[in-house]
Amino acid sequence: MAPFLSSFLLPFCLFSFFSSSFSSKPSHKVYIVYLGEHTGSYAAEEIQENHHGLLFSVKNSEEEARRSILYSYKNSINGFAALLSDEEAEILSAREEVISAYPSEAKWAPHTTRSWEFLTDYEGLNQRGFGFLENDWQPSKANHGKDVIVGMLDSGIWPESKSFSDEGFDPVPARWRGICETGQSFKASSCNRKIIGARYYLKSYEAYYGSLNTSYAYRSPRDGDGHGTHTSSTVAGRSVSNVSALGGFAKGTVSGGAPLARLAVYKVCWPIPGPNPNIENTCFEADMLAAIDDAIGDGVDVLSISIGSIGDPPTFAKDGIAVGALHAAKREIVVVCSAGNSGPKPATVSNLAPWIITVGASSIDRAFTAEIKLGNNVIVTVNLKYYRLWENILNTITLRNYRFSQFNYLKFQGQTVTPYQLEGKDYPLIYAGDAAIAGTAANLTGQCLPNSLSPEKVKGKILLCFRGTGLRAEKGQEVKRAGGAAIILGNAIANGNEVPVDAHVLPGAGVSASDATKILIYINSSSNPTASLGQARTVNGIKPSPSIAQFSSRGPNVLEPNILKPDITAPGLNILAAWSQSSSPTKLGNDKRKVKYNIISGTSMSCPHVSATAVLLKSIYPHWSSSAIRSAMMTTANLNNAQGGPLMNGDGTTGGPFDFGSGHVRPIHAADPGLVYEASYQDYLLFMCASTGVQMDFYYPCPKDPPLPYALNYPSVAVSRLNGTVSIFRTVTNVAQGKFQYRVSVDNPNGISVQISPKSLKFNDVGEKKSFKIVLKDKGTVMRGNGTYVAGSYTWNDGVHLVRSPIVVSFG
Repeated sequence: MAPFLSSFLLPFCLFSFFSSSFSSKPSHKVYIVYLGEHTGSYAAEEIQENHHGLLFSVKNSEEEARRSILYSYKNSINGFAALLSDEEAEILSAREEVISAYPSEAKWAPHTTRSWEFLTDYEGLNQRGFGFLENDWQPSKANHGKDVIVGMLDSGIWPESKSFSDEGFDPVPARWRGICETGQSFKASSCNRKIIGARYYLKSYEAYYGSLNTSYAYRSPRDGDGHGTHTSSTVAGRSVSNVSALGGFAKGTVSGGAPLARLAVYKVCWPIPGPNPNIENTCFEADMLAAIDDAIGDGVDVLSISIGSIGDPPTFAKDGIAVGALHAAKREIVVVCSAGNSGPKPATVSNLAPWIITVGASSIDRAFTAEIKLGNNVIVTVNLKYYRLWENILNTITLRNYRFSQFNYLKFQGQTVTPYQLEGKDYPLIYAGDAAIAGTAANLTGQCLPNSLSPEKVKGKILLCFRGTGLRAEKGQEVKRAGGAAIILGNAIANGNEVPVDAHVLPGAGVSASDATKILIYINSSSNPTASLGQARTVNGIKPSPSIAQFSSRGPNVLEPNILKPDITAPGLNILAAWSQSSSPTKLGNDKRKVKYNIISGTSMSCPHVSATAVLLKSIYPHWSSSAIRSAMMTTANLNNAQGGPLMNGDGTTGGPFDFGSGHVRPIHAADPGLVYEASYQDYLLFMCASTGVQMDFYYPCPKDPPLPYALNYPSVAVSRLNGTVSIFRTVTNVAQGKFQYRVSVDNPNGISVQISPKSLKFNDVGEKKSFKIVLKDKGTVMRGNGTYVAGSYTWNDGVHLVRSPIVVSFG
């Protein structure tokens, strides 16, 4: 029997907690009860009464049922979040009309303007004869994203920022159905023709942590953290001239990628209570699901979500973002999410569902350099005694290349955005491990963790500290607490030469792993080591660029290896954007500075670059499907840096599909992709049947033999555990005006034969579709092993458009 107010997805769940309302029942926790999708016109009251009725079937009274519910999802998603015992949830999950009921875990958090100028320069240097594409990106067509509505799930917004001015804006589009929810320090006038909607969600947060402490967080859409303001302005901030950060860094005009787009703010992330609550935010699934449901009902065109799971990703059916995004995808809302900041370790990427665009992070061509000079021009010979000492100290840093070598030490280029300066003289230089307070763990002595340094040993000195455990800015705060003059913060080997900048609370700079190693060698080889730290400056034109950030989470996809993730890469290292004036640039409790613009790094920063590109494409092609927009970006992405070489990782190695997906985003090229790969809601349901065996919609039962996961019409091809031969079919849709004939070329993965038929496709009309067959055959020439992957690609070329798809294969 079909369920009342029917059906389509699955559940996700929330964080366990104890509620004061149910103090006599400590086993109660938040469950999300998923009922599918609404398939008729029902009043909100009808839907809510249906939800109450279900709850009443497992509660002792109607009053208890009503009191237990946190959210009724009423717009697109049919379900509710409520306080349930495990036994009550089990009873509900057995009901015919309930698709699923799951508890949730507290493991979701934010993934934390020259970038746009760099992107256009980057495309100009790499058009390879496709310069005419610039004409497709004129204001008359994209119009800077005018009137496209982008929904931001994040920590809120600082509405007074000039980046969110509505000067010159037309009235709010009539199709907008959202609201401006008022609250603490957020009036109705905080919304305008730019910020057309704002809501906040904290019922699940408060169920877990208790009432919000409004002394450090706003009970309203106002952003007390900075993260949401930064991501919102990166997507759709207005152009603001004469902007700089922290006293002069990155001075110039700042702008979002789609400055005429409208913003709808959904605040779902809140501080974690503790001694320094604003350092980290958490975002609860029930709150996020309510926000996505409202965003769909409000009428957003694009959803930008710089949030992901911490630790092992939940399965698609238990992932609040994935389930909500599937509802959005049914309505052709583009959902863009960050890949995570757990790289360069493999298999760490999050937001893995194929209906989400998952974005990795890269650098741009800008640096903030400060010269570090070591004391006199010293030549040091590295001997075996010191080698063993330093190898033990650095643990993960290998020094074999330095054994018995000689180095002539002069100077290094550190990176920083701290406005503080040392006097122009030499200061004593020490390694932090030599200044540790007795009792500090041996493997942590060089990391400048809170209360680990001896003031007697540190006062007036420059300290060399290493990244690892703890926050980077917090290490500088510890050096300042102990009386140090400055900090040199060295990368661990995994971070390579990629240096994220910090607004330290004292003079300081970060250095690469190799430079940090040399500085440590100098300290241990000199009887009187000294150093000076010069004034920092902004430098553009850094080469090579872009490179893939080391922190950016990598593939393969641990939930479904037959879908390649991440999908694409965009700027995410040292990005300038607007900031909350309620938060310091470091977010440290003792840092009292206030800034209007800040420079931070993360896939949280790369996600809004792709979101803005989606907004611009929506503006040009309002009737394109969300999958067509994803395809346009992926198949036109670049594999080269601005200098024409291959995309490299931050450690100097050559990147691959697990590092950058299809490549680096090129907004101009994405405006004329030629062909696109489209997938429908029903295609995604079939994918779920094949990948997980879960029926996500009552009205679309899983067939006995659903197509295999790699059969999804995706712009990339991934096949896990190939053993023999496999055939895959893809369908492309022509989106270019004119008649075109495409021919295919193949870059075979090592040990794999790729045959594509037919080898040419001819199109006469916009919207015309053609299918082709890809046969992958294992030639048996590659040595097998756990985790052995090979990569290649195929490209359709009509002399105007290059439509490239990566191929990734592992062996059975």
